[in-house]
Amino acid sequence: MMKKKAVFIDRDGTINKDVGYPDSFSVIEIYPYSFEAIRKINEIGLLAVIITNQSGVGRGLIVEKNLHDIHRKLRDSFAERNAHFDGIYYCPHYLLSSTPQYRKDCHCRKPNPGMALQAAADLKIDMKNSYMVGDKVEDILFGLNIQAKSILVLTGYGQESRQKLKKRGIKPAYVAQNLLDAVSWIVEEEKNPDIK
Repeated sequence: MMKKKAVFIDRDGTINKDVGYPDSFSVIEIYPYSFEAIRKINEIGLLAVIITNQSGVGRGLIVEKNLHDIHRKLRDSFAERNAHFDGIYYCPHYLLSSTPQYRKDCHCRKPNPGMALQAAADLKIDMKNSYMVGDKVEDILFGLNIQAKSILVLTGYGQESRQKLKKRGIKPAYVAQNLLDAVSWIVEEEKNPDIK
């Protein structure tokens, strides 16, 4: 079976405003252009997969049931606008959690590749020809760790992350104004694949 390319996308600060640790969908503010961005990913036949660190669960700031509810409503709001996510993966762990099940130094917290490995197994993803879009340093490092093309968006913590990455000599494949700009770049890349 042919493996598929994916666009891995960070959630907070990339798809919606970063408001800290949202515990209900009512505080999630989706960037208006995100709907078109996800629709474009769907249209060119790439998978749209959310990869999000949610240590708020391990920190006791949100119960996992509420996180599932947020993600269900997030999917619904995109579906209403003819856009869909092929998968949503999150890491609930926090090393200092008071709940044993969440207290671990896990393999899934970005920049570790665990969530992508799980998604790749579930959805048959070709990671080396995939993309990662996010606003934080760990999103870019995550992309590098899975050998995908990493794109930094300047929304959320993007500006700060840009400086931090520069200091460390790490260069994203592209720096985008926002998610829609990132996806437009991906569309062009897909039209003109590098001659390998």
